Amino acid sequence: MVDVLRVPFPVLQSSPSLSLKPRLCPLIPPSRRLHLKSNSLLFPLFSSSPSFFKLPLRCSSPSMPLQLSSLSQDSLLYSRAYWVTKTIIAWNVDVVEGSCYLYASKVAALSVTDNGIQGHDLEIKLEEDRSGLPPNVIEKFPHIRDYRAFKLPPVLDAKNLVKCQLAVAEFNSQGKCRNATGLQLPGVLDELFSYDGPLGAFYSAEAVSLCLWAPTAQAVYAHIYKDPVGGSPLEIIPLEETNGVWSTKGPKSWEGCYYMYEVSVYHPSTLHIEKCYANDPYARGLSADGKRTLFVNLHADDLKPEGWDELADMKPDILSFSDISIYELHIRDFSANDDTVNADFRGGYMAFTLKDSAGMLHLKKLSKAGITHVHLLPTFQFAAVDDEKENWKYVDSKILEKLPPDSAEQQEKITAIQDDDAYNWGYNPVLWGVPKGSYSSDPNGPCRIVEFRKMIQALTHIGLRVVLDVVYNHLHANGPFDKDSVLDKIVPGYYLRRNTDGFIENSTCVNNTASEHYMVERLIIDDLLSWAINYKVDGFRFDLMGHIMKRTMVKAKDALCSLTKERDGVDGSRIYIYGEGWDFGEVAKNGRGINAAQFNICGTGIGSFNDRIRDAMLGGSPFGPPLQQGFVTGLLLEPNGHDHGTKDVEKAMLASAKDHIQVGLAANLRGFVLTDFEGKERKGSEVLCYGETPVGYAFCPTETVNYVSAHDNETLFDIISLKTPVGISVEDRCRMNHFATSIIALTQGIPFFHAGDEMLRSKSLDRDSYNSGDWFNRLDFTYNSNNWGVGLPPKQKNENSWPLIQPRLADPSFKPQRSHILAAVENFTDVLCIRYSSPLFRLRTANAIQERVRFHNTGPSWVPGFIVMSIEDGNEGIPGLSQLDPIFSYVVVVFNACPTEESFSSPTLRGRTLQLHPIQVTSTDETVKKSSYEASTGCFTVPARTTSVFVEPRKI
Repeated sequence: MVDVLRVPFPVLQSSPSLSLKPRLCPLIPPSRRLHLKSNSLLFPLFSSSPSFFKLPLRCSSPSMPLQLSSLSQDSLLYSRAYWVTKTIIAWNVDVVEGSCYLYASKVAALSVTDNGIQGHDLEIKLEEDRSGLPPNVIEKFPHIRDYRAFKLPPVLDAKNLVKCQLAVAEFNSQGKCRNATGLQLPGVLDELFSYDGPLGAFYSAEAVSLCLWAPTAQAVYAHIYKDPVGGSPLEIIPLEETNGVWSTKGPKSWEGCYYMYEVSVYHPSTLHIEKCYANDPYARGLSADGKRTLFVNLHADDLKPEGWDELADMKPDILSFSDISIYELHIRDFSANDDTVNADFRGGYMAFTLKDSAGMLHLKKLSKAGITHVHLLPTFQFAAVDDEKENWKYVDSKILEKLPPDSAEQQEKITAIQDDDAYNWGYNPVLWGVPKGSYSSDPNGPCRIVEFRKMIQALTHIGLRVVLDVVYNHLHANGPFDKDSVLDKIVPGYYLRRNTDGFIENSTCVNNTASEHYMVERLIIDDLLSWAINYKVDGFRFDLMGHIMKRTMVKAKDALCSLTKERDGVDGSRIYIYGEGWDFGEVAKNGRGINAAQFNICGTGIGSFNDRIRDAMLGGSPFGPPLQQGFVTGLLLEPNGHDHGTKDVEKAMLASAKDHIQVGLAANLRGFVLTDFEGKERKGSEVLCYGETPVGYAFCPTETVNYVSAHDNETLFDIISLKTPVGISVEDRCRMNHFATSIIALTQGIPFFHAGDEMLRSKSLDRDSYNSGDWFNRLDFTYNSNNWGVGLPPKQKNENSWPLIQPRLADPSFKPQRSHILAAVENFTDVLCIRYSSPLFRLRTANAIQERVRFHNTGPSWVPGFIVMSIEDGNEGIPGLSQLDPIFSYVVVVFNACPTEESFSSPTLRGRTLQLHPIQVTSTDETVKKSSYEASTGCFTVPARTTSVFVEPRKI
C-alpha cells in the first residue's frame, strides 16, 4: 500500500541556516519507512526552490518486523559503498529479489536497530543499473570495477546531501536488512565540487581574504588571534559558502595575526557531527608547532633578503638535466655538531649562511668538483620535533663518548629521549606548504620564511641548486581531534585513501593520501608551485612517488615547467623532479589508477631511483640477508662465510650483478643493447632481476637516478663493513667505499650521493636512523671522525643484527683514521672532476648512449670482477658520430672489483693512444697511478678495488 504524505521540507537547499530534518506526522506507524522511488516524478526533493514536496510512502507489513541480528551499530563505522557520481552509488552487494536504500541524517542520528536503519531524515530507494559501472567510473576507481551500480534520481540535491551522515542498506524480499554501511564520497565530491579558484589567504592593499574548500561542512568560522598561542580570539567570523567553497573578507589589520578554522562537519570515524579546529590547508605561515596559521604575505618586501628578487639570475646554469649531480643532506645533520657554527645557528637554516664554517667549506669543495644540487630532507612542517627549542631534551655527549664502541648504553640513553629531542628525518607531514619551525631561530611569526630564503640564497651563492624532499604520499595524523590532523578535519574521508571497508590505507607508513582525487592533486600542484615561486627551489624529490598517480606527476611537471622568470621570477624549465618509483601496497599493478611507479613514469622525463644498480653493487637488497655480497662487497672474490651456493652459483650471481651494473652505467635504459654474461645480445628491459623484473626501464638518461646509498638503510661504509670478510683491512674497506662511489659518479643518467659517503660516514651500523638523534647521525666536516663505533645502534630496528654488529664495533681495526677520511674526500672530488671533464660522461639522449657506449669483457669468457666501458666521441667534419668533446675523442673506464691487480686485453681497444686521465695522474692516490694501458695488445692493468679512467686526447 502506498500513501502520499505532504511533508514540509525546506531542507538541503542552499542556505546553511535551514534545518534538514522533516518532522513526520506522529500518527504514522513506526513500521512504515519513508522512502523515495528513484523513478518518481514527485521529485523536487533537494531542488533549490520548493518548501514542500510529496513523498510516496511505502508501508512495511507490521507482521514482518525487521530483524538485524547479524548487524550492529558498528556496521556504520564501515564505508563499503561508494557514491561515485551524482546519480550512481557503487556497492558490492548481490541484490536478487530484495532492495537497497540510501539514508541521510543531517544531525548524524543514523543507527542500526532490530527495526532497521533509524534516525534518518529521508530514505531513498535505489534501483540497480544492470549495465554496471560506466567506464569513467572504472577508470577513476579501478579497485571497485566489479561492484554493482545503483541509480539515484537525477534531480537529487546531492550538494546538500553530502553534508549529512549517509548510509545504504540492503533488504531481502521479506524486508529483512542484510547489509548496512556508510558511504565513501570522493567520486561525487570531485564531480560536483572540483574547483580551480583561489584558496588560502589573499592580500590586497585594503583587505585580507580567506577561501576554504570544504563541501561537506555544515558551518565554518575563522577564529582570529593576535598572538601565536593563548588568549581569546579577537573575533570569530562566519564564512559563507558558494558551491563548497567557504570565504570571507577581513581588514588589512589581520596581516601578522593568526587564525584557525572551526569546521562543523560529519566525521565517519566517530559517526558524529564534529566541531573540528584546524589550520588552513593552504597555510604559508604558522605559529610554533602549528598551533595557528599565520596571516603572512610572502610577497612583502620585508620578508625578502637583500637581492632575493634577483636570485633567479644568479642560479648556476644547467644546460641539461644530464649535467645534474645530487648530494642528499639533512638540515640538522649539516651543522648540529659543527663547532665552527655559533650555537644559535647549529642545526638550522642559518648555519648555511656562514661562509667559512666547516660544513660550508666542504659544500664549496663539492660544488667546485661538480655537485650541482643539494637535496634537503623534509623541510616542511612535520611532527615529532617540537618547534620550541626550550622543550628539547639532550644526552650529554661527553658521557656517551666515554662508553665502549660496542656498548648498548648509548642507544638506551638516546632512545629514552628520542621523541623529545631535536632530531627526526621529517617524514611526518603536518602541513606541506610551510617551512619547519624547529630549524628557525624563532618558530613564531615570519622568521622561518626569511631564514629559509637566506639558506636558499647562501647555497646559490656557492654554486648549488636546491632540491626539496616532498612527502605527498601520506600525512602524520587523521581524525577530528589530533592536533596534527588538518586535511581530515576539513573534508573528512576525502584527502586520505581508504580501503574497501572505508578505513585509511597505511601502506606508506600511515594515512596514505589519494592524489587520484581532484582536490588532493590540486593541493599537491599548488604546493609545488608555491615552493618554486616563493622560495625559488630548483627541484623536488618525491617520497614514495609510486603511491602518487602518474597523471598528478605529469601535471606537476607541466605546471612547474610553465613558470617563467618574467612572470614568476623563476625558470621552471630548469626544475628537475624525481622520486621513489616503488610499486607496492594498494596502488601496486595500477590498483588505484596508473601510478608513478618506475615502469609507468618512464617517458615523462621524471626521474626515479635505480635500485637495481644499488643491489647489484652491494648484494641482495636492504631487506635480504645482511651478509649477502655483491659486486663491490666481495661476492665470489672475497667470501665472507655467507652461503651463496656453490662456486658456480656465485660466479653466475657475480656475472648477473655485472650485467645489472652495466645497464645502470648506460642510464638503465630499457632499449640499450648489450652482450650479457651468456654472450647473448639483450636490451636493458630483457636483462632480468628480482625474478622476472626487467632491469632497464628508462626511456631517456635523466629518468634514471643512480645511487648506492641514501638516508634509508645503512650508510655505504657501514654496509661494506658488514658484508665484507672480517679479516680484511680498514684500508681495503675505505677503498671499496670509494670504488662504489666512483661507479655511481661515472654512470650515464643522474648520480646521487648520500651526504657523508665521501667521508666514509658511519652511523655505527644503524639501518634506520630516522629517529636516532644527533649521536648516531653525526657528520664531521673537519674530517676527524667518521662516527664509527659510537655504540650499538638502536635496539628497535637493529637488535636482530647485534650479534653481527657488536664484534665489528668492538674491533678497533675497523675504525678509519683521519688520513683515511681525507683520502676518501680527495678521491671523491677527483672522480667528480673527471665526470665534468668531458660531456661524454653526461650524454643527453638514449640514442647518444646507444651509439657511443660499449661494454667489453662480456660473454662467458669474461674476467670476473672486471667491467670495461668505452665511450666514443666523433670527429668534426667526418661522417658518423658528431663531436661533443673538444679535448678527448675516446674514453675507457675500467672498474676492478677484485682484491688483486688484474689485467684485461681487448682486440677492439688495441692500438689506441689511451693514457690515464690527467686528474688521476696528479692524484694523491698512489694506487690509481699504477694503472696502465698497452696499445700493442689492448691490455689494461688496474690495481685492486680501483676505477681507472683512460682518455684519448683529441688530435689537433
